[in-house]
Amino acid sequence: MEFALRPYRSVLYIPGSKDRALDKARGLAVDALIFDLEDAVAPAEKAAARETLAAALGVGGYGKRTRIVRINGLDTDWGEADARAADGMDCDAVLLPKVEDPVQLDALAALTDKPLWAMMETPKAMLNAQAIAAHPRLAGMVMGTNDLAKELNSRFRADRLPMLTSLQLCLLAAKAAGCVIVDGVYNAFKDDEGLRAECDQGRDIGFDGKTLIHPAQVEIANAAFAPSEGEIALARRQIHAFEQAEAAGQGVAVVDGKIVENLHVVTAKSVLAKADAIAAMGA
Repeated sequence: MEFALRPYRSVLYIPGSKDRALDKARGLAVDALIFDLEDAVAPAEKAAARETLAAALGVGGYGKRTRIVRINGLDTDWGEADARAADGMDCDAVLLPKVEDPVQLDALAALTDKPLWAMMETPKAMLNAQAIAAHPRLAGMVMGTNDLAKELNSRFRADRLPMLTSLQLCLLAAKAAGCVIVDGVYNAFKDDEGLRAECDQGRDIGFDGKTLIHPAQVEIANAAFAPSEGEIALARRQIHAFEQAEAAGQGVAVVDGKIVENLHVVTAKSVLAKADAIAAMGA
C-alpha cells in the first residue's frame, strides 16, 4: 500500500484488549487507528489481547482507515509473540515502541512482512532519527511526546518550546525519507482550545496529523490537518493561472499579487490531492 497517499489527520489509540472500544472504533471519523498491545494492556492480559485484536480485525468493518498494531518492545516478554501475531492480522502496519536505532527495525522485519512504523520517544531516537527514517521497511513515524518529556525532564509549556528541537529533528528525517509522520498526543482531552492550538502548531510545522487518546479529540484534529476551503480555492486558482501563463510562453504567474512558480503549483496539487484523499474517506 502507498501510505503517503492516505490522510492521517487523526490517529486514535485503541486498547487492543477491549472489545467495546474495538467495536466503537468502527464508527469513528478517524483516518487511522493504532491498536495498542503495549501501554494500554496490563501484563496479565497481553496474550488474550492478541487474540481479541486478531478477532476484531478479522471481522473488519474499519473501512478505509489505516490500521496499525502497536506491539510491545522486542526486549520484553511479549514483543516477539506480538510481532508474529500481528503478521497474521488484517492490519496495514506494525508499530514498534521506543525505536532508537535501525537495528531494532531489522529485528522486527525478520518477524513480519508488514510495513513498519516507529515510535520516536527517547533522546537517542532523536539523535538517530535520520538513520531510523532511512530504514528500507519503514513507512511511518509516531512521536511519543509523553515518554520523551519524561526522558528530557522537561516541563510542559503550551508552546512546546522544550520539545521543538526533537519534533523538528524527526520531521526533517521523515520528510527526507518520504515517511509519514504524526505528532504526539495532547493529554487534556477536555481542553478543546489547548488541543486546537497544539494541532495548529503541528500542522504549521509540517506533521501529517496527530495521535489522539480520546474520540472527543477527533473533530478538532480533522479540521486542523485538512486543507481549508480557502486553501483549496487558492490552490485551484494558482494551478489555473500557471497553466495560462505557460500557454502564453511565460514561466511564472501572479495570483493575489504574489508570484506563482512551478514549486507553488506542486504544493497546490498536493493540497488538492490531500483534499481528495480526505473526501474518499467519507469523513
